[in-house]
This record gives sequence, C-alpha cells and structure tokens, in this order.
Amino acid sequence: MKRMLAIAFKEFLHIKRDVRSLALAVAMPLMMVFLYGYALDMEMKNLKVGILDLDHSTASRDLVRRMTSSNFIVDAGRLASREEIEPGFRRNRFKAAVVIPVGFENSLQTEETTPVQLLIDGADGTTAAAVDNYLKAVIAALNRDLISGPGGKLTPPVELRPRVLYNPELISAHFVVPGLASVILIMICVLLTSIAIVREKETGTMEQVLTTPVHAAEVIFGKVIPYVGIGALDATLVLLMGRVVFGVPMAGSWWVLAAYSLLYIIIALALGLLISAVTHTQQMAMIAALLGTLMPSIMLSGFIFPISSMPWGLQALSHIIPARYYIEILRGIMLRGELWFPKQLAIMTVMAVGLLLLAAKKFQSRLDLL
Repeated sequence: MKRMLAIAFKEFLHIKRDVRSLALAVAMPLMMVFLYGYALDMEMKNLKVGILDLDHSTASRDLVRRMTSSNFIVDAGRLASREEIEPGFRRNRFKAAVVIPVGFENSLQTEETTPVQLLIDGADGTTAAAVDNYLKAVIAALNRDLISGPGGKLTPPVELRPRVLYNPELISAHFVVPGLASVILIMICVLLTSIAIVREKETGTMEQVLTTPVHAAEVIFGKVIPYVGIGALDATLVLLMGRVVFGVPMAGSWWVLAAYSLLYIIIALALGLLISAVTHTQQMAMIAALLGTLMPSIMLSGFIFPISSMPWGLQALSHIIPARYYIEILRGIMLRGELWFPKQLAIMTVMAVGLLLLAAKKFQSRLDLL
C-alpha cells in the first residue's frame, strides 16, 4: 500500500511539473462545454433578409413589419431594384430576398391572388429551408387575418412564391461537402505538421538541425514544403470525391479554387508549426491540434450553424477561424460560380503571414537557447 501511494505521489508531482498538460486538461472540457452549450442552440435567429418593396404602400409596409416582428429575421436593408439581389447574395449581405410587387395593396381589394416572390440562397440549405418555412407561416397568418376581416376573400389573398438559387433542389450534400472539406483539410494538415515536428523534438533530431548554421525561417519553410504537397493531394482527393461521388457542382473555376486552397493549406501548416513550437510531446501536440481545429471549425465557421444566430461573443471569435472564410470561398466558387473574394483573400493572407512569422519567432527563440 505504501509503495502504491508513493508511486501515486510521484505521478502527482509529475503532473504538477507539466503545467501545460495540466492546463490543457482543465481548459479542454471547459472549452467544449462553452462551445457546445452556446453554438448548439438549434434556434435560428437574426437571419438577414433583403427586402425589395416596389409598392411602397400601407399594406406592403404591414407585410414587412410582420416578417421582421420577431428576432428570427433581420431586415438587411431595403433594395432599390432587382439588380441588387444577386450581388447581395454574392457578398453574403443576406440569405434571402423578398420582392413585394407593384400594385400589392390594390390587388388585395380584388379577388385575385397577389404573388410575393421569395428568392433564397441555396448555398446554405439549412438557413434556406428555415427562412422558407418561417415566411410561409407569416403569409399564412396574414391570409387568415385578411379572410376573416370585413369583406374577406374566399381564396388566399397573398401567395408566397419561393425560388431557390444555386441549389434549387436543396440537396444537402451540395452545401455540406464544402464544409466537410474545410474541416478535414485543416485538421489533417495541422495534425501532420505538429506531430511530425514534435516527434523530431522527442527523438532529438530537431536539436541537431537547430545547431547547424541555419536560420529559423529556413527551418520553417523547409519543414512546410513537403506538407504543402500532401495537403494539396488531400484537398484534390476530398474535392474530387465531393464532385464525383456526391455530385457537388462546380459552377466556377478549378484553378481559382486551387489557388485559394493553397493559401488555406499554408494557414493550416503554419498553425501546425506554431503548435509544434510550443508543445513538447506528440500527445500534447495532437490534443492541441484537435482542440484548435476540429471543434472551432465545426462550431464557429458557419458550417452547420448560422453565425448570425450565435451570441455576439462567439460571432466575434468566429472571425479568427480560417475555416469560416474557406467555406465561404468553396460554396461561392462551387455553387455560385464566383471567382473573386477580396475580403476573404485579405484576411486569409494576413492569417498565413502572421502565423508563419509567429512560428518562426518561436523557433528562433529555441535556436537562441542552443
């Protein structure tokens, strides 16, 4: 019994000395509860909808008020013409657009059914279905009020005519596969890089490299180059499988997609290098890699849950998640046929450069200690 307690005491001392592993063991469950507790809120809200009111009447304003009376839908701004709708979708300004036709109020006084058009961005199928169902309920409530009121019609006065763009059949694979590709790619690249370099640190070969007359930047780029090829191969396989097996369309250019994917791979590898620079064991590197990529990329990227429905704190945190921008690029190229993403390109470039410089600084610090 004394020997067993002595071994247990020794193990407690070992755990106490390994402060980083202990901190990770405490922080990981707290982070999981925090992310899952807030991000797994299945109630959608604050979904942005553009409104084109061509009637500018009391009846049309009442319809807009009904649509935006709850926190489910947020008015993303009034549109001046139909020409603003597609650019609004491409810039992620809104997820749907409602078009109220000219003569809407006058037609309510006749026996004719008045059509109200709903255009939905099918690149995000979950949000598209939610907006469609919500607005159908709003129109149904409006029709009940109009029919039961004085001089009520026998037929429904207003008809919602939805039209889904970019993914007309709302095939789930078309918007799920790009999200999966981004999560898989960053997870594999970060894991491969961090574990491979930490393995060298454990065996002592990394110290041998650092004692040679090389600069930290040379070590960084020398380590990254082989894994760029592996990451590019993984990206090609994942995206081709999505195209061939799941039938995800390619409305844009494969070459443009390859360029953005290369930048995303560099971000992932730089993150892996940074993790390897601050961890000392393969186990710790693997936990840090999974904690830093898997959960944030699934929960905070807009892959499953709309970012607009999250608390403001998580919305702010989502801006530093690389997968958020890569998913927007993938869905934009593959489903909408877009080619140019200046905002995402600028942010991802800053991320790549910043992570590489930070990793180089950490490795240079180790080099100075030798």
